[in-house]
Order: sequence, then C-alpha cells, then structure tokens
Amino acid sequence: MSWDDAIDGVDRDTPGGRMPRAWNVAARLRAANDDISHAHVADGLPAYAELHCLSDFSFLRGASSAEQLFVRAQHCGYSALAITDECSLAGIVRGLEASRATGVRLIVGSEFALVDGTRFVLLVENAHGYPQLCGLITTARRAASKGAYRLGRAEVQAQFRDVAPGVFALWLPGAQPQAEQGAWLQQVFGERAFLAVELHREQDDVARLQVLQALAQQLGMTALASGDVHMAQRRERIVQDTLTAIRHTLPLAECGAHLFRNGERHLRTRRALGNIYPDGLLQATVELAQRCTFDISKLQYTYPRELVPQGHTPASYLRQLTEAGMRERWPDGVPKKIRDDIENELALIAELEYEAFFLTVQDVVRFARSKDILCQGRGSSANSAVCYALSITSVDPSKTRLLISRFLSKARNEPPDIDVDFEHERREEVLQYVYAKYGRERAALAATVICYRGKSAVRDVAKAFGLPPDQIALLANCYGWGNGETPMEQRIEEAGFDLANPLINKILLVTDHLRDHPRHLSQHVGGFVISDEPLSLLVPVENAAMADRTIIQWDKDDLETMKLLKVDCLALGMLTCIRKTLDLVRGHRHRDYTLATLPDEDAATYKMIQRADTVGVFQIESRAQMAMLPRLKPAEFYDLVIEVAIVRPGPIQGDMVHPYLQRRKDKSLINYPSEGVEQILGPTLGIPLFQEQVMELVIHAGYDPDEADKLRRSMAAWRRGGDMESHRLRIRALMEGKGYASSFIDQIFEQIKGFGSYGFPQSHAASFAKLVYASCWLKRHEPAAFACGLLNAQPMGFYSASQIVQDARRGSPERERVEVLPVDVLHSDWDNTLVGGRPWRSAADPGEQPAIRLGMRQVAGLSQVVAQRIVAARTQRAFADIGDLCLRAALDEKARLALAEAGALHGLVGNRNAARWVMAGVEARRPLLPGSPEERPVAFEAPRAGEEILADYRSVGLSLRQHPMALLRP
Repeated sequence: MSWDDAIDGVDRDTPGGRMPRAWNVAARLRAANDDISHAHVADGLPAYAELHCLSDFSFLRGASSAEQLFVRAQHCGYSALAITDECSLAGIVRGLEASRATGVRLIVGSEFALVDGTRFVLLVENAHGYPQLCGLITTARRAASKGAYRLGRAEVQAQFRDVAPGVFALWLPGAQPQAEQGAWLQQVFGERAFLAVELHREQDDVARLQVLQALAQQLGMTALASGDVHMAQRRERIVQDTLTAIRHTLPLAECGAHLFRNGERHLRTRRALGNIYPDGLLQATVELAQRCTFDISKLQYTYPRELVPQGHTPASYLRQLTEAGMRERWPDGVPKKIRDDIENELALIAELEYEAFFLTVQDVVRFARSKDILCQGRGSSANSAVCYALSITSVDPSKTRLLISRFLSKARNEPPDIDVDFEHERREEVLQYVYAKYGRERAALAATVICYRGKSAVRDVAKAFGLPPDQIALLANCYGWGNGETPMEQRIEEAGFDLANPLINKILLVTDHLRDHPRHLSQHVGGFVISDEPLSLLVPVENAAMADRTIIQWDKDDLETMKLLKVDCLALGMLTCIRKTLDLVRGHRHRDYTLATLPDEDAATYKMIQRADTVGVFQIESRAQMAMLPRLKPAEFYDLVIEVAIVRPGPIQGDMVHPYLQRRKDKSLINYPSEGVEQILGPTLGIPLFQEQVMELVIHAGYDPDEADKLRRSMAAWRRGGDMESHRLRIRALMEGKGYASSFIDQIFEQIKGFGSYGFPQSHAASFAKLVYASCWLKRHEPAAFACGLLNAQPMGFYSASQIVQDARRGSPERERVEVLPVDVLHSDWDNTLVGGRPWRSAADPGEQPAIRLGMRQVAGLSQVVAQRIVAARTQRAFADIGDLCLRAALDEKARLALAEAGALHGLVGNRNAARWVMAGVEARRPLLPGSPEERPVAFEAPRAGEEILADYRSVGLSLRQHPMALLRP
C-alpha cells in the first residue's frame, strides 16, 4: 500500500456527495500501519492512555486528523486517547466519531498557554467539568480577535473560584521548569493537578526525568507520562515540519529551533514507551483516564421555548399556527390528502420533539415579512406541508408529490434541515433580530471549517520548501479547475518540473497530504444555533471576523452528530432583485404585485424562456441552461422544475438528459413496466430525475421510507466509499420479485448511481423554479424595472452590469427595448432609477416602458455617502456650476475626479476632457475675495470615440455608445 493510502485510505479526487465521516474512519482502519502488527495487545507491554494530543484542529500545529490518531491508537492498544487541541473543541466531535469507529475511548480536553508562559492541559472528568472547560475557552477566545485567544491566571481562577473543578489539570513544564507555575496550578486545582513528564528521546531525557520527578515530589503532585503528540505516525514529521514553517511564515531552511528535533511527537508503541518511561508514570495515565468518565455523546441540548404563549404547549401552539395557515393557504377548503399529510407530519414532529424548532423558523420568517423582507424556504423542507402552511416555503404541496421522509425521518433521528433564503442586502436585519431575540449568550452562528484545496496547499507547501514565487505560481496552476482531464503528473511535467527531482517529489507528497486538511474556522453562511441555556455550556463560542458576529466551534456536520438544531438564514441576491423590481413596478407603473400574486402560467413568459432570452434571470441564465431551453421548451411550471434540475452533474452522468429530451419529442418512446412505476415516473416521462423519485421507486419495491432515505444518503456518497452494493442486491431481489425485467433494474440502478454527483431534490428545484418564473415574468412584462432592479442588486448573478444594460437596450421579439440614460449629477440618484414612460392601466393598455437613468452607484471610486450628499444638495436647488456642486456637496479630490472620469458632469461642463481639467483645479470653497479675476475658460476638444468607450468601461463598467468592434469594422 502506498504512503498516501496508508495515511488516507480515501479517494479524494472523485466528485460526489458528502460522505459520512465515520466511513472515512472505516477506510483508514483498513489502511496499513508501518511499524506494528495488528495483534497489538502483546503480553508484557504496559497499559497506556495518551492524555496530551493535538489533532489537525490545532491549526497549523497538528499534522493528523482525529480519525488517523484513533486508528493509530487502536493499533497501539491504547486504553484511551485525549484530544487536547489548543484552546479549542473544534475537532472533538470528529474525535467522538473516530472513537466510536475504533473502540478507543475518547477523553475531552484542551491545551492552554497563558500570557505569562504557563502551559497546561485540562481534561474533563465529568458532566460538571465540561461546561467549565467550554466557558474557559469562550472567555479566552472572546478576549481576542478571530483565530487568537488571550488568557491570564485571573481568568482561570475566576472560572473555578466558586465551583468544585470537574476537570483535571496537567502542568506542562518548559525546558527550564519553574516550580512557581506548578504551585499556582496546584493552588487552583488541588489534588486534581498533575505534572506531565514529556520525553522525546533527546540527550537530556535522563536528567529531565530526574528533575521533573523531584519537582513533582517537592510540590506533592502526581507525575505521569505524556507525549505532546502532534502526529499519528513518525513518517508524518515532514508534514508537521511544513505546517510549522507555514505557521511562522518562514522557509523550512530558516525555521531552526521552531522545528522539533526529531519525530518522537507521534503516537508511540507501548513497547517504545516502556523503554522510555518508568512503569509508574505509564500506569498513572491509565488511572487518570479511568477517572475521566465524561461522555460527550450524552450532552443534553434544549431548544428555546419562549415562543410558546402561556396556556399552550409547543405542540398545541404549533398546531394552532398550522391550522391558521391552512385556512389562509386554502381558503376554499383544505384537500383531504393535504390535511392527512399535515396530521402525519405534526405527529412525527411531536414524537421527535421538534415543535420549538418549527416555531423558531416561523417566527424568523414572520419577522422578515413584517419588515417587507422577501424570503422563501427551499431544500428538503419544501417536502413539508406544515412548512407550507406556516408560510416558510412557497411550493403548494397539493400540486406536487410530497415525500416527508426526505425531510424528516424517525429512523435517521437527525434534526430537520430548513433553509430559508432572505434578500442578500437585508439578511443582516434578520441575523440581528435573532441575536436580539435570544441574546448573544444563547445564539451564535455555526462554524465552517476552511480546508486546504490542491491549489492553496501547493502554494503554502512550495513556499515553505523555498521555491521561487514564479515557480510556485506555475505549480499552483497545475491544480486549477480547468485541467482535470489531464493526469496530474503530465500537467506538472508540461509546466517544466522534473518529477525525478526529490524536492518536487516532497512538495507533491506533502501537498497531497494537506488536501482537505483544516486551515482555520470561518462562519457558516447563515446557520444559527440557538439554545435554551447559554451556548458556552454546550460548545465554546468565539469571535467571527465580522463585527457583531459570534460563532461556535462546531460545523454543520458536528451539529448533526450532536443533534443540535440549526436555523439556516441564507442570503439570495435574486430575492433582493425581485423586491426592488416589485417596488419600482408599484411606484412607477402602478401595478401592485407581490411574489405570490404574479400571474401564473403566462404564455408570453414561457415563449421568451423557450427562446433562451434569459440574461439576468434566476438559475436558467447560464450558457448551459440557455443551450437546454430551446430543446426542452418549458411550457408550464413543472417544466421549469425539470429545467432547474436537469442541467446538473447527477442527471448528466446518469445518462438521463438525452433520453428525457427524446421522450419529450417522441411520446412513443415512453414505456412503463407497471402502473406503479408510471405513477412515480410519469411526470418525468419514465426517467428518474429527482432523488425523491428514486426513493419512491425503492419504496414501491419494498423498502420502508426510512430505508429509502438511507439509500439516498448512500447515493450521495457511493463514489467515496458508500455502501451501494448491498442496496443493488436488495433492490434487484425485490424488483425481480415484483416481476420487473433485469434490463429495467440495471437501467434504474445506473441512473441511481448518477446521483453520486451533484443533483437537486425535486423540492429544492420546485422552490427555485418559483423564483425562475417570477424573474422571467418581470423581465418579459416589466423589462425596464427588472433591469433596473437587477443593477441595483449588484453584485450578484452571472452577468456584469454592461451585459445587463446591453441586453435591456437590445430587447428581443418577446420583450420591449429599454432606453438607458447615462450617469448625470444633475439627474442621477445613488441607485439606478426609472424615468418617463406611462403607467400600466390594463392588459389592453399596458402603457409605455420607462427609461433607466443610471445611478451614481455605477461610478467607480464614488461612495454612497458622497452620492447622497450630491442628491441632498441638488434637492435644495439646482447646481449653478462645478464650483457650486463641489462646495455644497463637499466633494474631495477623489470624488471630483471619479465624476469627471465617468462623464457624469456633462450637463455642467461639457465633455470629459473639460471636466477633467476643471475638476483638477477646482477648490471645494469659493475665493476669499469675491470678484477677484479668474482664468478665462479653456476650450477642450471632446475625446475621440475610442477614448470615450474606454473611459466608459474604465469608470462605469459599461458604455452606452457604439460597440468597440464598430470602430474596427465600420
């Protein structure tokens, strides 16, 4: 087995869905270990528990993952393994998963370095000590900027002053042990303070052992062995050294004393430990490990309940809100099937005790709508009739086939995933509402673990190995996205590197190891974790990079494992665009629409879509989608659902696209082997385009809903080790038992495997299709307002402001052209605005489309504050001249030159050249002596056409003049 296989055991290069982390561990259990046999419990070897071990979540210090560490500990026959990342519990859930997979007991702990140099490890003894550790980490992290911590003796003493410590402390003496540090630690923790003896086969080991044993006796502390582990195996030293160089931003050749002297900081065999430490020090580790009885999997989490009014239980209040929503959603009566679905959902929600979670999401959505912030739920939650009744989602379940097990499953026993999109410019209001509602002690964002990718890893590694910047850039380009077809070795050789060069080989080896290696924590895009008690009792909280943001140290996968609920408040630019467009339509065209009241199934809108006239709309604006639209020819809403989902790697790799398109053209190709299959695959002409259809097929074959959901999860991970083969055998047996042909079963299973690549569930595609239709309707019927709203919502989407403007001016056979006027300080606001036109009166009298006046937001280098000063001054009275503008709007030199470059002064001074001259010499205030002689105005020729176009693109990002090619080909 190769070095890579031994340390990894996972194919990281194949694209596919997320793989449960426990499968990583199982793969590594099969990996080779270089220096010990699998018969690890040999007679005569001392028992040992490692109590000081850093994982890769001690960023740029630990070289090995928790999975690798626990696999190694299992092979070595350790009694227990403590994960003690520095001032962090970010990797502890991964430690829990690895512990479960290997059977090696996990001890929860953390390493600290105080501002005075004192270093120690805290190990959790019991459930009383865990919140103490979380609180101390939170205190240290909140006292410093993102990624750092600050902790002094006073904070440690304050944390444990009035409580009996539920932790043990291991003092880590320095090279020159200071007895005062150990005495202080003993003063705080009493008999729970231990002295860690860490020996790494250095020349002074014998003397150091004697000194530390004497010091322990002097202080009355128990001494025990410890490893200061930074890697699972010795051969990973090259990785650990490289991380050290990266951390210190030094080449390896200059790291010197920053590097460890040898590779002994790995998980050593018990035979090796027995040759280094006295038996008593090894036995002490086992005895202390036995006293650490805390099991983090038993952590208790309670969701907030303050949203439940007096006289209600969470279940009764959720039912009340749901029934009120049902009456609003279905004023003519709730269909019986929907009522039954809602009853079943409410019963399942009550059984799983998730009522408070649904109430929280409903409350957040209610707040957003009360502030006129557009929002919409998506993802698997669109399978929920309760979510629709609560106005969380917008896909009518009476018009779709619901599969609640895709969203909520008793067997899966995982928190439901409700993603709600909000306008990207106003989402911060929603986040601050959550903080205000629950307090910063009880609400924080989940973390996201930022990991090395190939390109970022090779840059850091090559720099650490001393490669020159130009060679680093060349090597990094070999890891780019666009060259996946060419083997890596070939790419590197074509870039001019010699694969036989030992230096290049080392760089590539370490780079490969660092791929997917954690680099730092960042904040989740919008996943809030809310608790009934302070979050710092459950998980440490630290500062995010953004002001007024705090994050917990666990990511979304950790939250799933620990059964903590997360409310996803996400940002979507198209919602901002639609809201701004609707405001413009309401204010300028007198058409009062909402997202829910736009006319359904408009033929003119679908005709525009079929022509791929979709620049700027939601989801179907890419070149790939545009190429598909004339072939698929969407003519109704469900066609849009399919269009959103079909241009994805899953359907493409599962060979579903062409068969589906052929069946749309030729209905004779459609063939269903049974009535049951027709009910499931009928909407997609016999092709399973959605995950829900696959689940329904296997349920039809004999799976129960929870088993079908397990298949879905295996589909998402089969390329990386998911257990699809067992499903293949069972599905074949069940379907053959129902009389299905072998060829049909094989075809279905190959299509199922296609979902190993990225694909949309139907519920998600339906949610997005609502926004696709809304944006297309607005583009077709209100092209000026839509283009204006799209410009005002930038940055977002696929196209630049220039492309959006040119598309609006060009028009099409299906929609009117829009006149666009340039930026002008005499007329422009900050935002782009509508001017002129005639309001819509009726379908027979649609009025006239207004023009768009470009706003000052388009001017490069001009701030919104300056633009608002210009508008405020202009509102008082018109500007008399340039001097008046500069004086009353208090324009500094940067603003003056930005306006001149943008051609925004045309109404005051004429052409660009004249504006540049005047603005370069103008003063922001008038002369002290009125009436003093002034220079005679200088006449400037207008710039040439090509110069104007270049200046437009340079300063505004677009041009309203002729196309540049017209100058070359008149």
